[in-house]
Amino acid sequence: MREPSTAIIETNGGGVSSPPPQALLERLKDYGQEDVFSLWDELSNEERDFLVKDIESLDLSRIDRIIRCSLRSQGLPAAAIEPVPESNVSKVEERSQEERERWWKMGLKAISDGKVAVLLLSGGQGTRLGSSDPKGCFNIGLPSGKSLFQLQAERILCVQRLAAHATNESSASSVQIHWYIMTSPFTDEATRKFFESHKYFGLDAEQVTFFRQGTIPCVSKDGRIILETPYRVAKAPDGNGGVYSALKSTKLLEDMASKGIKYVDCYGVDNALVRVADPSFIGYFIDKGVTAAAKVVRKAYPQEKVGVFVQRGKGGPLTVVEYSELDPSLASAVNQTTGRLRFCWSNVCLHMFTLDFLNQVANGLEKDSIYHLAEKKIPSIHGYTMGLKLEQFIFDAFPYAPTTALFEVLREEEFAPVKNANGSNYDTPDSAKMLVFRLHTRWVVAAGGFLTHSVPLYATGVEVSPLCSYAGENLEPICRGRTFHAPCEISF
Repeated sequence: MREPSTAIIETNGGGVSSPPPQALLERLKDYGQEDVFSLWDELSNEERDFLVKDIESLDLSRIDRIIRCSLRSQGLPAAAIEPVPESNVSKVEERSQEERERWWKMGLKAISDGKVAVLLLSGGQGTRLGSSDPKGCFNIGLPSGKSLFQLQAERILCVQRLAAHATNESSASSVQIHWYIMTSPFTDEATRKFFESHKYFGLDAEQVTFFRQGTIPCVSKDGRIILETPYRVAKAPDGNGGVYSALKSTKLLEDMASKGIKYVDCYGVDNALVRVADPSFIGYFIDKGVTAAAKVVRKAYPQEKVGVFVQRGKGGPLTVVEYSELDPSLASAVNQTTGRLRFCWSNVCLHMFTLDFLNQVANGLEKDSIYHLAEKKIPSIHGYTMGLKLEQFIFDAFPYAPTTALFEVLREEEFAPVKNANGSNYDTPDSAKMLVFRLHTRWVVAAGGFLTHSVPLYATGVEVSPLCSYAGENLEPICRGRTFHAPCEISF
C-alpha cells in the first residue's frame, strides 16, 4: 500500500532526512524513472510534499507505454505516399448548383434535428501574437473590435437561425448547436472568464462546454522524465490531437451520444474566416456516408509551409504529411492531366467526424500510444536543455478512418489564419483582417451596396456582422442602394 505523503513531512535541516515514499520509489524504479528523486535530500519538507503529489498525479504505466511506443516508432519505414485519388475530393469547379443546394438543405436539417456539435481546439496562447491571453480572445482589428471567439459564436447563432427558418421551427431558440471548447491548463480559466464576462456572446451558457486537454512529461532523448525544478516535473500540453483522449476521459463522447449528436465539426481557433457548422460541409459529409472528412484548399505554391493530404500506400488510408516531411521533388511534382501539383490538397484544420468514429479513434490512439516527438529546449534544473515534447495532432485520426472525403474550399472565403504578430511576413492579424474585408466587400457589392473610402480600397473594406449573414446570404434588404464608408461594420 502506498505510504501517505504526510510520512515525509519531517525535518531535513540538520535532522535525520526521511527517504521518499517507498511504494512510489519502487513504482518509479519499475519504469526506470527513479532519477526524479535525485535531489530529494536538498528539498524542504514542503517541496518534498509538492514533488510527491506531482508524481502521484501521473499515470506512470500509461506514460511509460507512450514513451516506449513513441521512441520505438521513430525511424520505422512507412508506406510510400501516393496522391489523393481524384474520386476522394469534391472540387469547387465540379460542384453543380443542384448539389450545392441539396447539401446546404441537408446540413440545415441535421442542425435543426440536433445531430451536429461543434468542437473547437483552443488550447493555445497568443504568445506569437504578443499576448499571453488565449488566442480566441484576440481582436484582429476589425471595425467591430470583436474577438475570434465572438466572431465564431455569432456564426453559430446565425446558422442556428438559418436552420430554424429552413425547417419551419417556430423560433431560432428551438435550434441549438452544442459547442465543446477544448482549452489547456494555460488557457482554461481565462477562457471561461472571457465567455462569462461577455455573457457567452448571446449563446445559452448551457450549450457551451469547456474541457481541458491533458499534459504529458517532457523527456530526455533516452526517455527519462525531465525535472523543471527540483520538485516539479517538466510537462507540456499533449498537442491538439490530445482532444481525443480528453473527450474520452471527461466522458464527453458519452455526453454527445446522450444528446443525440451524430456529427462533429472540428476546427482550430486561429482562423478569422472559419465557417463554423457549415451546412454545405455537413450535407456533403452526410451525403457521402463517410466516417471522416476535411475541408482543403489548393496549395498556393510548391514550397508553401502547409501539411498536405496524401494516400499512405496504394489503396491505403488518407493522412496528412507535414511540409517538412515532403521531399522537395514530390512537393514540386505536377499532375500532367490536371495541371495541379500532385500533392496539392492542404490541410487547414477544418474537419468533420461521426461520433462513432471519434470513439474508435480515442480507443485506437490510446492502444497504439504513438506520439510525435518534437525536439525542443525544455526548462530544467540544468537550465534550458534539449529534450523531447510528446504530442498528438488532430489529423492523427485519419489513418484510422475506413472512408475519408475531402471538400475543397476557396482560401479567400474560408481561411484567414492568425498565427504571427503584425510585422511578420504572413498569417498576421492585419492579413486576416484584410481577407475578411475583401470577402465582405464582395458580398456587399453583390447585394447592391456601394462603398466610399478615403484610403485605397486594397487597404480597407467593410465587415459584415455574422449576425446579419453567414456566407453572404440575405444581405439585399440591408445593402441594396445604400452607400457605406469603409472601414465600417454592417449590422442590423
